[in-house]
Amino acid sequence: MRFMCVGDSMTIGRAGDFTWRYRVWQHLSASFGGPFRLVGPRTGLYDSTADAPVSADYAAPDFPAEARGHLAGWGEGWRHMAPLAREAVGTQRADVLLVSLGLIDLGFYTDSAQTERLVRAFVAAARAANPRVRAVLLPVIPNIRAESDAAFAAEVDRFNGLLARAVADLDRPQSPLLLAPRPPSYSVHRDTYDGTHPNSAGEHKLAAAFTDTMHRAWGLGAPYARHSGSRAGAPGRW
Repeated sequence: MRFMCVGDSMTIGRAGDFTWRYRVWQHLSASFGGPFRLVGPRTGLYDSTADAPVSADYAAPDFPAEARGHLAGWGEGWRHMAPLAREAVGTQRADVLLVSLGLIDLGFYTDSAQTERLVRAFVAAARAANPRVRAVLLPVIPNIRAESDAAFAAEVDRFNGLLARAVADLDRPQSPLLLAPRPPSYSVHRDTYDGTHPNSAGEHKLAAAFTDTMHRAWGLGAPYARHSGSRAGAPGRW
């Protein structure tokens, strides 16, 4: 099975990060019980010195190059990913999309209603490439701006409600969509390094939101277990 992580700066990570993508790979390596890959047209981390996604400096040396594929970008949102979805899903032969987007759109480009339309466009494009593609969508999670900007916080709440409605509207038996829960204990003060981007604790919580949702609904893998930095997977999986 081929999983593709889709997201913004919280998903791509920056040089020196583990990323929640790595935490997902660790967990699936230990629990999936069959062949899988993390795929995507991009592999790099964001390098702040170059202002570009060109770094290969992952914090985990056991994260294999073949598992680093993703469709994520620093400063990119639904607005940026919707036009890329059809080609990325098709060329990467993605079976399952794990999507964390929305903060960038609401913060810089679109309001909640406009962002929901981009969600629907993304799903349509992904299905045009693979009519049986599955997806798990994460609502916009707590962030520091929402703590200090009441209007922005309200817009995030509106979007999350619209996202839930879109997932329910667009869910299909042959192409199921799931809404992952916002991690209930997620804190911008404990689980991020700057109020937005996840630290190690936050990465584990985001990975758990995706993997536990897939396990409960589709029986994929097992309940999330936190692993150390060493590889937990069985030999010969790659």
